[in-house]
Amino acid sequence: MSPQDSINVKPAPGCGPAALPQGATSVRPSARGTNAAIAMPRILLVDDDMELVEMIREYLEPEGFGVDVAYDSEACLANDPERNDLIVLDVMLPGLSGFEVLKRLRQRSSVPVILLTARDSDTDRVVGLEIGADDYVPKPFNPRELVARIRAVLRRAAPNAPRNGNDLIVGDVQLNAGARTVRCQGRVLDLTTAEFNLLSHLLSKGGQIVTRDELSAAAFGRQRTPKIDRNVDTLVSKVRRKLDPEGGIEDRIKTVRNIGYLYAFPADATEEGESDAADTFR
Repeated sequence: MSPQDSINVKPAPGCGPAALPQGATSVRPSARGTNAAIAMPRILLVDDDMELVEMIREYLEPEGFGVDVAYDSEACLANDPERNDLIVLDVMLPGLSGFEVLKRLRQRSSVPVILLTARDSDTDRVVGLEIGADDYVPKPFNPRELVARIRAVLRRAAPNAPRNGNDLIVGDVQLNAGARTVRCQGRVLDLTTAEFNLLSHLLSKGGQIVTRDELSAAAFGRQRTPKIDRNVDTLVSKVRRKLDPEGGIEDRIKTVRNIGYLYAFPADATEEGESDAADTFR
C-alpha cells in the first residue's frame, strides 16, 4: 500500500468476530516482558473490520510498532490494557460501542487511546474527549497521519526528565513531570495524557493568559483549527471537574473571553469582582 493512499475499507461480509476460528483468541500475545534487545511500542488495534486491521498492521509493523489485535469489544476488555503502550479503538464496534469500551477502560487504566471515527463529526470527537480519549482520527485517513498521531501521543505520554527532583507546585496542586502524577489537596488525580499535558502547561504559565492555540499544541500536539476549538474547551472543563469535583473553587482555571484560559494563583482565585465577571464566562 502506498503511503499516499487513504484507508477507507468497508467491512466485508464474514469479517466480524464470528469469522474467527473456534477457540481462537482475537488478542495476540504481547512481546512486552521478553528479553528483546530493543523494546518496541505495542499497539492494540480494536476494529471488527479484519481487512482494515490487517492493512493497518502491515503499515505499523515496518514503522517499528508491535501490534496486537482485538476484533470486538469483549476481546479488548478481556485484555490487560497495561500490556500495551497505546490503543487504537474504533467507535463503531458491534455490541458495545467504542465509547462504552473507552469508559470501561478508563475505570481501570490511563493507557493512551486514539479513537477511529467513521465520520468527521464534532460530536464524536467531543464525546470521546469527555470520556477520556487522547486523540482521534476520522475515517478515511492517510496511514501516515495515524502513525504520526500514535507517535505524538506516545511522546506526550512518556515520562519527562525530572526537574532536579523538584515538583511544580501552584497553591494546593503538585505536579511531578517525571512521574506524570498530579495531586490536588492531597488527592491523586486520574488524568488522561491530554489532560495532564494541558494542566502542566497551564500550571507552568500560572497567572498568565494561555491561548487556545497553545493549549491545543500542548494537549494534542497540533495546531488548533476552528473544528477542534470546542475540544480544547471540553478538555479544560474535564480538568476543572477533576481538580474540584465538588465545585468549591470554580475560578481556579479562568476563561478569558475570545482568547483562552488562565490558571489563577491562590490569591487570585479567591478574589471575585465585577471586573472578573466582565472578562470571563463559564
